[in-house]
Amino acid sequence: MSIIERAADKLKSNADAEQKIPAIKNIHKDIIQDSKRKIQKEASDIERITEKFKNTIADSPKIQPIEPQGVDNAVKINREYIDKPISITEGRTVGKKVSVDTHLPQPHIDIDLDRLHKLGIVTPQHGKTQIAEQFRIIKRPLLTNAFSKNSGIKNGNLIMITSSLAGEGKSFCSTNLAMSIAMEMDNRVLLVDADVARPSIPKMLDFSPDRKGLLDIILDQRLNVSDILTKTSVDKLTLIAAGTRHPHATELLASQSMADILMELAQRYSDRIVIFDSPPLLLTSEARVLASQMGQIVLVVEAERTTQQTVKEALRQIESCDVINLIYNKARTSAAAGYYGYYYSS
Repeated sequence: MSIIERAADKLKSNADAEQKIPAIKNIHKDIIQDSKRKIQKEASDIERITEKFKNTIADSPKIQPIEPQGVDNAVKINREYIDKPISITEGRTVGKKVSVDTHLPQPHIDIDLDRLHKLGIVTPQHGKTQIAEQFRIIKRPLLTNAFSKNSGIKNGNLIMITSSLAGEGKSFCSTNLAMSIAMEMDNRVLLVDADVARPSIPKMLDFSPDRKGLLDIILDQRLNVSDILTKTSVDKLTLIAAGTRHPHATELLASQSMADILMELAQRYSDRIVIFDSPPLLLTSEARVLASQMGQIVLVVEAERTTQQTVKEALRQIESCDVINLIYNKARTSAAAGYYGYYYSS
């Protein structure tokens, strides 16, 4: 090939290359623009996600650091539950429950002792009275039966106070017995208003009956015994109200749940007497149901009113109980005498 031909071919090649350069430049330009669009889109997505994350953090509740003091208290509470063994029976937990307590404590009751004294109730600040001496005699064998290891009485610290008919003075005697036991050095007393149809203890001690009590804890498995206890201004006296009225009170008192509650009350505190102010035996069925689960029963008999036949009929209703005691109430030895009587054990 001549020099002229080689020169011509080279010029032709250069011309072809120059024609291709704009096309290559256009391709590069398209690639760059496409990359920019992708980068802008990704930046927009990142900005949108970041803004959403910021809003989420702003709307979230702030987490407060736990103070060391709070941790110590939490450990103490847990240890309290760990140290107390729990036994489970069918129907209800017996002993201390491991649960979050969402119930408010019952309001404290201030008992007007001067008012009680005028009603003939034993009080710690009014010294020796005839009624105080009577209930010292009444309580002694009950306490012996409750705490003597040789008595052989099951749940002897569960004591039911009842009568044959209404108006014989059972609530008067229940309150007096509870106040007298509260004056003991070594014992505490829990007074339970078990007359669920016609509660008398609120009127006697002058407090509102509208509070959770015995029937509520039977119905509501979330309640503990501690949720229905009411402390009083008398140091060793605690109360449980009758609770919300229910048309099937007899069935509730006869339930397994009630049996478990009674077992807990009998065994939870070794120094506590539990007094149940129950309905009259011959007017309702609740008293007979309760009697079958008591360790001791006290039958109040009104002097000069309750007939011998009525007393015999009442005793037949509770003959399954091993320990039955009688208080002869409202006996009069003089024109000025009021509530008092003598006591004997059957």
